[in-house]
Amino acid sequence: MTDREMTTPLFLLRCVQLGINIGELDLLTIGMVNDMYAESRNDDATYDEVATQYDFDNF
Repeated sequence: MTDREMTTPLFLLRCVQLGINIGELDLLTIGMVNDMYAESRNDDATYDEVATQYDFDNF
């Protein structure tokens, strides 16, 4: 996560990084693009421990 202010150029850069074209922006919200970018940063994440149903039930 970053503390950078979301500017129009930064938003458009994120769109280019995600492969979103201008025409597709009519179908998406700014929040959806931000969520997609955040999730794309997690693509290489590895998790040593995965929660089980028991863990969720106890949560």
